[in-house]
Amino acid sequence: MATAEQGIKQARYEAFCQAYPTYATTTRLDKLRRTDFARLDDTGQVYLDYTGGGLYPASLIADHAALLQGAVFGNPHSINPTSQRSTQHVEAARQAVLEFFRADPKEYAVIFTPNASGALRLVGEAYPFGAESQFLQLADNHNSVNGLREFAQARGAETRAVINRPNLHIDEQALRAALADRPAGASLFAYPAQSNFTGVQHALDWIETAHEFGWDVVLDAAAFVPTNRLDLSRHHPDFVPLSFYKMFGWPTGVGCLLARHEALAKLRRPWFAGGTIWAVSVQAGWHVMADGSDAFEDGTVNYLCLPAIPLGLRYLDQAGRDAIHERVMCLTGWLLRELTAQHHTNGRPLVQIYGPHTTAGRGATVAFNFLDPAGRIVDERIVDQAAAAANISLRTGCFCNPGSGEVAFDLAPDKLAAGYENGRRVGFDRYLEVIGLQSAGAVRVSLGLASTFTDVAHFLDFAIATFLDQPQDRSTLPPRQRC
Repeated sequence: MATAEQGIKQARYEAFCQAYPTYATTTRLDKLRRTDFARLDDTGQVYLDYTGGGLYPASLIADHAALLQGAVFGNPHSINPTSQRSTQHVEAARQAVLEFFRADPKEYAVIFTPNASGALRLVGEAYPFGAESQFLQLADNHNSVNGLREFAQARGAETRAVINRPNLHIDEQALRAALADRPAGASLFAYPAQSNFTGVQHALDWIETAHEFGWDVVLDAAAFVPTNRLDLSRHHPDFVPLSFYKMFGWPTGVGCLLARHEALAKLRRPWFAGGTIWAVSVQAGWHVMADGSDAFEDGTVNYLCLPAIPLGLRYLDQAGRDAIHERVMCLTGWLLRELTAQHHTNGRPLVQIYGPHTTAGRGATVAFNFLDPAGRIVDERIVDQAAAAANISLRTGCFCNPGSGEVAFDLAPDKLAAGYENGRRVGFDRYLEVIGLQSAGAVRVSLGLASTFTDVAHFLDFAIATFLDQPQDRSTLPPRQRC
């Protein structure tokens, strides 16, 4: 029996390889899966949440630990030997980031932050918004980008959003018209290189278009760079926030803001902290900020974790960034094809995909909902419980991207307004009823560095066995807390 099952799986894998022949060029990653990521198979885990967080290679942890154990590192805000050693590694990390993204140090600075959200806060709090300014964003943005509008509104700037089409792509004509309608004051346009909700990839050429109309541009690269190249010698956004744990899993709590010097000079910080000033007087009540990027790294940087950044970036280069991209796109294409081919006995589809149904114009993040035989969305808590029981790690909810969710679930502004007024006082389940949602969001599967065909095939088998022709039972589900 086991032999017959193995034969079926082997035949399926061979059919996959025939349909996606470039997958054969990525076999070097299989060795890394067997070594640096052996813990996945040793513990029976299927990890499908790379957009939420990358997985660290075991050798990266070992190399970082060896570095820390072999030297003494002190606070870099000094000139003693241990401080100088830390400073050297911090600057080496800065240089490694510039080289990885092909960013000319004459054009770009690297500012270390706790994460991409911290990088975005730096921009929002210091950007010179005013009554003649505007903050323009895509509806398809992570909440850390959405939050920039609060800084803009607090200073009297206009805020606008370009809404996704029903297919969750952006209407480029509408975007161009919005960019052309720029007010006289300093104005900021923000969008993601890749949607963390649907995996839709937005054109990097929009950066230059926005520049032509006089905008400064924030390009959220957090979901894009783990499996795609971002070349800052070709594209020149003004601000690029990112988190390193999404790229290679370690360390958490460290990100950066890549900022063009010209754009950085426009920012005016509303406060100062240790390390950000040239001089300060308590009695006289004055301070002078440090020059350039030094004015934006508050307090002491994470000098013990930053030495891991060059190690992680080097790991991605050695693994092969093109190989990683090719592998995850082959796997994404097969998963989309197989999921959309599944139908209940009555002919209704098993899933509803949000965003592109093929790999055209997308990355390796797939958002969808399971549908029961009656065509109703399967509650995401049922999916969570079933996936957890099968040792499958995926993500459910709105993924901190409410704009795409509102379009995906066809939520009109009047419904959303009613939900805010009437739903927030009676609990989240009641809120969903008010705005007309069957579920609190979607299911998200995302692939990355250590993904294999076995992972996606295992998930497909789980989906068919668990949800095909099966009614949903909501009787034992816990109440929701929030989206």
